[in-house]
Amino acid sequence: MTGSKKDRNAAPPERPSRMDRDSFVAKFGGVFEHSPWIAEQVWDDGAGDETDCAAGLHVRMCAVFRAAPRERRLAVLLAHPDLAGRLAVAGALTAESTAEQSSAGLDRCTAAEFARFQELNAAYVARFSFPFIMAVKGRTRTEILDAFERRVLNTPGAEFTAATDQVERIARLRLDAMFD
Repeated sequence: MTGSKKDRNAAPPERPSRMDRDSFVAKFGGVFEHSPWIAEQVWDDGAGDETDCAAGLHVRMCAVFRAAPRERRLAVLLAHPDLAGRLAVAGALTAESTAEQSSAGLDRCTAAEFARFQELNAAYVARFSFPFIMAVKGRTRTEILDAFERRVLNTPGAEFTAATDQVERIARLRLDAMFD
């Protein structure tokens, strides 16, 4: 026997395929940072039964993201905050970004780590014109800094690909959390 009596009697969560557009976008519009247009397009294209699980909805959302012109994908990258950056210090991140950065201990950087993040953020943006993006959940500050130091040496094309892959990974982690 699994679950408590309360759990068995609770109303099931609303299936995404049965949501109206406003509810769907309100729930999933933040999966890709500050980019509700992706959820809007998924719903407009017909959010069928495949969207009723994290994996299926992720596939649909990534397809919309990947099909967008490069400039629109770049706008999604630009919507992401710097890791351990000014917005984090000011408490101005989205709830999702705050939780993700906190889970990796980025809110507890030493002075030296914080300074290194600031140096790398500046060098990265100067080189690529968008912030360093990494799915940090389950990572340590050391792992993140190591990846940062490697990726800042990438070519612009390779790094655009790496950043879009990481955006999709972040979206999957967010969807997994929403469906759990």
